[in-house]
Amino acid sequence: MVTKEEAGIGFRALVLALLALASGHMLSTLLRTIPAISLDLMAQDFGTSPQALASLTSIYHFSFAASQIPVGAAMDRFGVRPVSLSLLAGTVVGTLVSAIATGPASFVLGQLMLGVATSGMLMCPMTLAAKQMSAAKFGLWSGLILSIGNIGMLLSASPLAFVVDQFGWRAGFWVSAGFGIAVLIAVFALVPRQPAAHADDSSPLQQMAEVLRLGLSRGLRGLIALSLVSLGASLVLRGLWGGPWLMDVKGLSRIEAGNVLGLFTLAMIVGPACIGAFDRKFGHRRAMVASTHAVAALLLVLMAAGAPHFPVSNLLGVAVMPSQYDLVLLILIGLATSAQPLIYGMTRQLVDAQNTGKALSSVNLAFFLGAALLQSSTAGVAALFGLPAVLLFIAGALVIGIVLFLVYTRP
Repeated sequence: MVTKEEAGIGFRALVLALLALASGHMLSTLLRTIPAISLDLMAQDFGTSPQALASLTSIYHFSFAASQIPVGAAMDRFGVRPVSLSLLAGTVVGTLVSAIATGPASFVLGQLMLGVATSGMLMCPMTLAAKQMSAAKFGLWSGLILSIGNIGMLLSASPLAFVVDQFGWRAGFWVSAGFGIAVLIAVFALVPRQPAAHADDSSPLQQMAEVLRLGLSRGLRGLIALSLVSLGASLVLRGLWGGPWLMDVKGLSRIEAGNVLGLFTLAMIVGPACIGAFDRKFGHRRAMVASTHAVAALLLVLMAAGAPHFPVSNLLGVAVMPSQYDLVLLILIGLATSAQPLIYGMTRQLVDAQNTGKALSSVNLAFFLGAALLQSSTAGVAALFGLPAVLLFIAGALVIGIVLFLVYTRP
């Protein structure tokens, strides 16, 4: 059944607009996961170590997170269309800068630009859906938007591995720049012009402060605590350490690792849509969010325990668990960490329409600030203790997030 809000701009037009904007999120996930499959080649080209370059790539997530504050205020103040077009233009420029980088400094500049420019690629379709759809339909569509966006990580698995092997790591950024131009044209053609929905005349600085105030408010505190580790757990694994784990610890080739990461990504694509549909039918959002993240933490521990001379390998009497073991665990992790639509849905229920963009951006700020913190901290963990310790570190962070979530969201 189409709601009055959906009928206001036409449901078909709304769907096309959401698909165009979700393609921007797909581009964002593609760009942020390129290092996972080409980190070693980038480091060799730049004359630095993979660990040092991994630490530098966290600037993408820090700038992405910080930009949620002005982006959230801008969407409520100016509307989705002008914000999305501006960000897409910046994304194309940042992609080109990354493609022509000659060393760590210029690469970090490109990552900084991409972090800022892609910061609203998820919030643009989310905000449009939240303002145009009922709360029940938003739960389903937020899952679909995340699923469409995660296709970008599928593109950065085996397809990107083939491109990198054949043409070098820079080719991934050149292809992404062309994709960005296509999405820019689609958004310009399909996203309708709508008046902004801000209901006061406060200054941009005050509205940006409101993003932080909402994020720190008692009502959202539990959601923010879990958001700080939720998305980071999957992004750091898929976007950075999954490739080195499979290639260095399990001995797979780049293409073989890309195939495994591709199946991991398929689970991350299917998962949000399935959880969104499950939520619409059965509810129980709080329990679903807590239980899925707890399962993900357990799976990460089991994955680490399959490393050489670790408990699972010793128990089964093998030198190291085969890559098929990791494949199964990664697929299950991809499904278990797909509960982000429920966090967005819970946020949507706690705020009024005029603060939707700011509230969603405060949660997104936590998602990607957490990813940046996890990425930068795991670089040190990897250098000091090795890759199995990275997986255990992420699992521990998830457990802390779950506990705080349960404490602050008690009825």
